[in-house]
Amino acid sequence: MTLHGKLFIGSTLATGNGDTTRPTSPLDNRLLEPGFHQAAETDVDAAMSLAEEAFTAYRRTSGEQRAGFLEAMSNEIMELGDALIDRGHLETGLPKPRLVGERGRTCGQLKMFADLVRDGSWTDARIDTALPDREPLPKPDLRRMLSPLGPVVVFGASNFPLAFSVAGGDTASALAVGCPVVVKAHSAHPGTAELVATAIGKAVAGCGMPPGVFSMLHGRGSVVGIALVKHPLTCAAGFTGSREGGRALFDAAVARPVPIPVFAEMSSLNPVFLLPEALQRRSEAIAEGLTESFTLGVGQFCTKPGLVFGVSGDALTRFQEQLCARVTAAAPATMLHAGICATFHEGLSHARQVSGASVLAESSQAADPGQTHGEPVVMQTDAETFLSQPQLAKEVFGPFTLVVAGQSIEELEKVAAGLEGQLTATLHGTEADLAEAGGLVRILERKAGRLIVNGFPTGVEVCPSMNHGGPYPATTDARFTSVGTAAIQRWARPICYQDFPAELLPAELQDSNPRGVRQLRDGVVS
Repeated sequence: MTLHGKLFIGSTLATGNGDTTRPTSPLDNRLLEPGFHQAAETDVDAAMSLAEEAFTAYRRTSGEQRAGFLEAMSNEIMELGDALIDRGHLETGLPKPRLVGERGRTCGQLKMFADLVRDGSWTDARIDTALPDREPLPKPDLRRMLSPLGPVVVFGASNFPLAFSVAGGDTASALAVGCPVVVKAHSAHPGTAELVATAIGKAVAGCGMPPGVFSMLHGRGSVVGIALVKHPLTCAAGFTGSREGGRALFDAAVARPVPIPVFAEMSSLNPVFLLPEALQRRSEAIAEGLTESFTLGVGQFCTKPGLVFGVSGDALTRFQEQLCARVTAAAPATMLHAGICATFHEGLSHARQVSGASVLAESSQAADPGQTHGEPVVMQTDAETFLSQPQLAKEVFGPFTLVVAGQSIEELEKVAAGLEGQLTATLHGTEADLAEAGGLVRILERKAGRLIVNGFPTGVEVCPSMNHGGPYPATTDARFTSVGTAAIQRWARPICYQDFPAELLPAELQDSNPRGVRQLRDGVVS
């Protein structure tokens, strides 16, 4: 498919400020065609104004209409066929089978939210009927439900060019709730973004949705991204990326005359705790699973295990030897783009310079800068050094993990208590180990959004019970998830109607309940 490199402002294609940039393929450092037009401030305003205009009509669409729209988006993305996979491979270096799987996840998310809005339970409809004869004061009729916030800005993520990008979970959940979306495409895969935006545009037209329900702009995050967050018509933003990028957006949002929420997923080390009996019994299996997990996708998953804790002794020594053999045999691979590759090697360099930390093993094959390679590396240190050297607790985004040896479970609890917020925390233990690990579990419950036993954190199941979030700096708001049906709650706010006539109430709050949604009526679910 021929790409044009233009901005999507509703149904209009625009050329921005006249400047264009071309992406570089991480596979061979080759510049790719075409040039992509960079948005001007007027484009930001035009996109947000169209989104606000669309909100008036779009928020009133039925659950069935929005469900059909989301399903049409899924169908149009699938219709892109190999063109989407081929371009995604060129721009990100991700293997084509991985991109095929990610496309399936993207379309599956869209269908999942379609089912959710058809059901209508997300509105959390609550009704307390009037008691006019109540003493000493009458009770009014009160009805409450969740309602869409308004226009939402979504930032495409580098490491998931489909599932966390133009039509990813943030976009799907915002459109499902009734919020128009303006996407700031990621500069590393603009062609992939354009193909998906074209598919969404076809779905908008085919379903008769207002054009401003979707727009997509190219441009630097520090310029276009900040302008989108600061725009007075923006009601919320979703971001997946670095701590620096997410914090910049968050700070800009709270400094506005009218602050707005930024739901940013940022930094996480996803610690893994190896309890003594499990390490004694199955160190080889744990070493194999850990290597697969921290090198998966060249370590470019937000749930990559970047810290491993165990108690010093023969079992931990044996585990380290088994881990070394696997890491040495693991090959370097192409990272998403040159910027991420450079940041990875900079983080490695800083970690290597920390006194008391040393390289345990690294790939026996040299990384090829011409292919933007990142090489697997594992380092080691002790708990005392880890606690005294804050550099070791900084995320190194890529195929890297650090093994930390403590003298006792009590020392590991002390280390856990000092960790920042995390997306995940994992324990490997036998039944006996876990029976003794209550104190550690209680600590980790306050540190992470998802706790895992005898598994690894990479691989986030897209389902209603998934939580993909955690205390800062994992996210800016630990109360919410960016994966699963509960992600819709980020883009909604409660509205209470008191003593309203039936004809002015939303369908979900009417006594006749024409949509058949679940209602909490006078304390009883119906």
